[in-house]
Amino acid sequence: MRSACTIFATQKRNYMDISIVIPLYNEAESLPELYQWIERVMDENHFTYEILFVNDGSTDNSWEVIEQLAKTSPAVKGIKFRRNYGKSPALHCGFQRAQGDVVITMDADLQDSPDEIPELYKMIKEDGFDMVSGWKKKRYDPLSKTIPTKLFNATARKFSGVKLHDFNCGLKSYRNDVVKNIEIYNDMHRHIPYMVKIAGFHKIGEKVVQHQARKYGSTKFGLSRFVNGYLDLITLWFSSKFGKKPMHFFGFWGSVMFIIGFFAFIYVLAMKVISIYEGDLRPLVTTNPFFYISLTSMILGTQLFLTGFVGELISRDSPSRNRYKIEKEI
Repeated sequence: MRSACTIFATQKRNYMDISIVIPLYNEAESLPELYQWIERVMDENHFTYEILFVNDGSTDNSWEVIEQLAKTSPAVKGIKFRRNYGKSPALHCGFQRAQGDVVITMDADLQDSPDEIPELYKMIKEDGFDMVSGWKKKRYDPLSKTIPTKLFNATARKFSGVKLHDFNCGLKSYRNDVVKNIEIYNDMHRHIPYMVKIAGFHKIGEKVVQHQARKYGSTKFGLSRFVNGYLDLITLWFSSKFGKKPMHFFGFWGSVMFIIGFFAFIYVLAMKVISIYEGDLRPLVTTNPFFYISLTSMILGTQLFLTGFVGELISRDSPSRNRYKIEKEI
């Protein structure tokens, strides 16, 4: 990901209160207003801070605006992708470079209010949360967006066990070590709370935040995000449970299918023996539906078992097989 970025930022880690990571795509109109809003909130609360704008291959003059802001304020830093990679890679690059004790993420379209930042910071530093996710309880979106969002959030709660109302809210806060211990890829930004839980951080909170109507431009996400969101959720669930032990899944279900096929074969064989014993040679085993159940089940069972075996071989050679996250040592 480093080769895809043009960066101007101080790489030396200095103490500061807050890093604000803002992924953006074609948001040139909103950036000056967003920066001024953030600056006012930071100054009023006497925070030391940095603002990391991650330009995800914008085709407008967003990068030129970021360069101008960086000239007027040392707090502004920028990352520019060579092309549009998506929100997850943008957050990943921003997280890797964030230096603040608390990392805040927000969208660049002015729908997330910087006035929420002090309380999000307090919930991390004083209330002891590892992560706090915003909940846009009152939304200014059409029903075509809000209804699928509610269904998606209900499914995500069921799969992940994380009791949040709004998984995909862009306004979130994290302890710095949390963002350094998760890897966001593909479109997994929708499931960051679940990824935080998988990484071993369980103090995940929620805060009702203000949702504002979009002031400039239009949304960059289509309806395909709902389908992709469900597929990514299943992928994340499966990899978290069976990523290091694929045979536990494929071997189990392969064995179940093979046993079903084996008993179906015994039934077909018994029926044929009985018919021979009774002197009736006419029935063929291929006329018995259990013959096809037996054949199909035993083939599927064998394939599933071999899939698990191959998965174990791949997992065995993975460089991260015995890489565990250690919190403390004495």
